[in-house]
Amino acid sequence: MRARQLGITLGLGTPGKLNAITDVPGVRVGHATLKTSIDGKQVRTGVSVIQPRVGEARQQPCFAGYHVLNGNGDATGLEWISEAGLLTTPIAITNTHSIGIVRDSLIALERERLADPAVYWCMPVVMETYDGLLNDIWGQHVKPEHVRQALDAAEGGPVQEGAVGGGTGMICHEFKGGIGTASRRVPEEQGGWTVGVLVQANHGKRQELRVDGYPVGRQLMDIPSPFAERGTPGMGSIVVIIATDAPLLPHQCQRLAQRASIGIARTGGGTEDSSGDLFLAFATGNHGLPPADYGRKDLALSSVLRMVNNDHISPLFSAAAEAVEEAIINAILAGEDMTTEDGITVPGLADEVLIGALNKCGWSLSR
Repeated sequence: MRARQLGITLGLGTPGKLNAITDVPGVRVGHATLKTSIDGKQVRTGVSVIQPRVGEARQQPCFAGYHVLNGNGDATGLEWISEAGLLTTPIAITNTHSIGIVRDSLIALERERLADPAVYWCMPVVMETYDGLLNDIWGQHVKPEHVRQALDAAEGGPVQEGAVGGGTGMICHEFKGGIGTASRRVPEEQGGWTVGVLVQANHGKRQELRVDGYPVGRQLMDIPSPFAERGTPGMGSIVVIIATDAPLLPHQCQRLAQRASIGIARTGGGTEDSSGDLFLAFATGNHGLPPADYGRKDLALSSVLRMVNNDHISPLFSAAAEAVEEAIINAILAGEDMTTEDGITVPGLADEVLIGALNKCGWSLSR
């Protein structure tokens, strides 16, 4: 079950209909999941793709910004976002050693869709976290066909969570982690906009885990850690993608991305040197931005834009923090036991186990 199905309400805001990043109109998510054995090696990995708008991203760019809480991670395409403030490609998330092939595959797929590639180039946004405990990461098993599969599968509606796509082999707070999602809709009198979040959660120590402010991780220390024999608790990273239909400018997107740090902190993460904590926010509220077809002679000299006034942006910040918090917990709750190649169990956090830990901390369903 997801957090709200268990009666766990995180924060004060109201989720969208699906409580997912796809509550933001036009946003689509697709996964390609690899759970197999290749040449005697266990493969538990994949790729997830987020499409920011209906249609090709280059034809309908949107403003974007990013934030790095801790830089022990990697990403492509962020320098152009920093410079131009525009997202002109899909976003992909995968494992650390597959970031290059995913980037190159997205370029090749973009080439297929172009009538005249001579006047366009693309720098896809690809982000990563490390799945080397559960996956043969050195085998680089994510291939171009998996990127195509994820891109073709991208759709609106409910989003698969847990061990799917790029999150297949991920571990969060020493439990099985992976993909999680959530959303918040701000009240009509505050704009009525939606903020949706998708995380690839692969970070955190168990003893630090908090749910709705309760230190549940301390009640779960008797469950064997997958890092008891190999690795270090807390090793890993988290990628956060925030989408909104509010009309934000690039610097405001960056400010929104920064608020992912708050959601991560509320769940007990964000303090590890070994964690790559990278966040990207994009806003689809401005329409008609010039397409990324460089060299065209028919483009207007200027565009008419809208922006949320800073006096009214705080509800979006609150929405982002709450959605990130809930997305992380949803990612953990979606996890099921997974065993490494050498027999180490990465435990899923069962619903009743979490509820029991919450009750020990003083939480109650009727509060």
